[in-house]
Amino acid sequence: MKNIIIFGAPGSGKGTYSDEIVKRYGMGHISTGDVLRAQIQAGTELGKTAQAYIDKGQLLPDSLMIDILADTYDALPEGQGVIFDGFPRTIPQAEALKKMLAERKHDMGVMIELVVDEDTLLKRLLNRAIEQGRADDNEETIKARFAVYHAQTEPLSEWFGKEGIRHTFTWKGDKELMLSEIFAFLDTL
Repeated sequence: MKNIIIFGAPGSGKGTYSDEIVKRYGMGHISTGDVLRAQIQAGTELGKTAQAYIDKGQLLPDSLMIDILADTYDALPEGQGVIFDGFPRTIPQAEALKKMLAERKHDMGVMIELVVDEDTLLKRLLNRAIEQGRADDNEETIKARFAVYHAQTEPLSEWFGKEGIRHTFTWKGDKELMLSEIFAFLDTL
């Protein structure tokens, strides 16, 4: 199986669809948030370095995030393919990921772009806030996250298009329909 980068705005279902793809195809799953927490909890050198940035309220440098992802990627079984969930978020991160994978004689595989209208995303995230008690999912914060997404992350869609690996799936109001479209595409790989 090829590597997959799952891509979309906050609330588009990246984690949900990643979980379903992992179940169906037995792939590895690298969620940057989970990986970072695991490195910190395990007390690895990379985790300690990351914690120092977090303690100062700073974002991790791209090079450190790539080192952490590379460490995780290298620990997964060879040849099963990996889903990258939540990374890359910027063009420099995408370029760094491409380079890291090329050093291992692997490629990025395919990018699955989840396109969902912003009203639906807002409703999903507000519902998630209620269901999960997430304080970071209030309307003001969500709109700020959308602005960051549009400014910093959305340009990646075009970058992946130029790489020839972007495959777009548009929300039509039904999770199972979208999932079946994604599976139908992945079954051709």
